[in-house]
Amino acid sequence: MNEYAIINSGSKQYKVSVGDIIRVESIDKNKGDEISFKPSMLKSNDDILFGEQALKDVNVRGVVVRNGRAKKIIVFKMKRRKDERKKRGHRQNFTEIKITDIP
Repeated sequence: MNEYAIINSGSKQYKVSVGDIIRVESIDKNKGDEISFKPSMLKSNDDILFGEQALKDVNVRGVVVRNGRAKKIIVFKMKRRKDERKKRGHRQNFTEIKITDIP
């Protein structure tokens, strides 16, 4: 892993390199659309760049691979000896993005 970047998406940070497929919170883009991210940090060979001034012209580009929904998780809450139970399910929407270019 010679070249990588740290990007922000949906209040989370992801470490990506060219060819990676990442799963981020749902973004309003269709399959095949291009998307770009502003990196927080960039490592290229032995150079490390970070900060707004150093990265103002740099964008990490990717292509939307698919939109989908994750597997269902079960949320179960219980208070013992009180006959109180709650069982809920949740499926999170996501977007898969393939990173195509890190300048």
